[in-house]
Amino acid sequence: MNKIIAFIFLYLGTILEIQCQDITGHWMGLLKVQGIALHIGLNITKNENGYVSTMDSPDQGATGIPISKTSFEDHHLLFSIPGASIEYTGSLSTDSIKGIFKQAGREMPLNFGKVEKAIEKVKRPQDPAEPFPYYTEDVQFENKDAGISLAGTLSMPAKEGKFPAVILISGSGPQNRNEELLNHRPFLVIADYLTRNGIAVLRYDDRGVAKSTGVFKAATSMDFASDAESAMKYLMTRHEINHNQIGLMGHSEGGLIAPILAARNKEVAFIVMLAGPGTKGSILLLKQIELIDRVNQMSEKEIMNEKKLNAKSFDIINKAKNDEEIKEKLTALFKQELKNNPLSKPKDQSEADYVKEKLNETMRLFPWMKFFLKYDPADNLVNVTCPVLAVNGEKDLQVPAIDNLTAIKKLVSKNGNRDVTTTLYPGLNHLFQETKTGNPAEYATIDQTFSPTVLKDVTDWIVKRMLK
Repeated sequence: MNKIIAFIFLYLGTILEIQCQDITGHWMGLLKVQGIALHIGLNITKNENGYVSTMDSPDQGATGIPISKTSFEDHHLLFSIPGASIEYTGSLSTDSIKGIFKQAGREMPLNFGKVEKAIEKVKRPQDPAEPFPYYTEDVQFENKDAGISLAGTLSMPAKEGKFPAVILISGSGPQNRNEELLNHRPFLVIADYLTRNGIAVLRYDDRGVAKSTGVFKAATSMDFASDAESAMKYLMTRHEINHNQIGLMGHSEGGLIAPILAARNKEVAFIVMLAGPGTKGSILLLKQIELIDRVNQMSEKEIMNEKKLNAKSFDIINKAKNDEEIKEKLTALFKQELKNNPLSKPKDQSEADYVKEKLNETMRLFPWMKFFLKYDPADNLVNVTCPVLAVNGEKDLQVPAIDNLTAIKKLVSKNGNRDVTTTLYPGLNHLFQETKTGNPAEYATIDQTFSPTVLKDVTDWIVKRMLK
């Protein structure tokens, strides 16, 4: 799902020290990953404890990111981010840092040059600009069952009125109210379009993200469904909202969450599934990994080996009685895999480090992963009685379109719901961008945030049902 693919870095930064040279200021580099060039900025300042730096990755929508570990000796810089399996070693000269970036055994050159100012955050062409021709309000609402407060933005066509409304539900991974990813803000774009067309929109920060309280990493899809239900209860308190016309629009995992809520809450007027899954989690992830490996030109042998390893890992997670048993069996599996395929680890990496890295990689998404692998969307899709629109891009590698749209259509129709529409859009990826390959590595390089065609079609579908 949208965030399952980790880009080559999550956090970078450095603390530098060198005699007779002023290294404070701004540095910029270009990291080339699988044919994609990603800009990296280093912003270095000095305090009483030494040098402190932050990293900017404008192509990925990240700025001011702190560093983990840094050392500098004899003009040689070393920093590492163990949680992301990242290491960087470089040599500092008068106006450049030349070095090698490593992640999970892959090595890429990364050189930094001095620049006059920090890299400015990229503004995407579809980002709406103020002043808006509609009313917006920052809001807060409670999920009393979870004991948390969720913060968001409510946009309405006017300050007063009686409007149909949509609640936007984000995809997997910690997301803010704009579902911001790689400097794209799709929920901001969607909310703007819908509101200009007479529909109120509530979008909110995930629990534990931005201004919302709670702990994100401890939550599962069921917890996020509870948050969406709290958003609906909040809209029920607003006199400007037509309480009979509140629908849900979920992207990726959000498209899984919307049917969970609609199946148990008959007050949901409609749901829109943007690249939402209709197949079981373990099946979906195995297919996703295979498709992305293939577009990244891995050999068929490598693809099949990884698929088998992941299938065994998922089976252990599904059947184990507790986390300790999972760790024990996964450790044994990764050790055996290394014996069977000794070339699967980098030459300069020890067996212990390889096994630890693979274990951390698998365990870092718990408890979300345990729930997702076992969850079958069929359990709720068959009980959805409200109108359903499911759309997907033909080049979506994260939620393969045909398999999931077919399943959604069949399951929603099973118990007699005749108002179900599924649409496949040629040439669009998981984020509904026009794309060449669908590879997640392309997301950051595409200026388009969300297909205008899909925006119009989704809005027309809602308007036809709600603004009669």
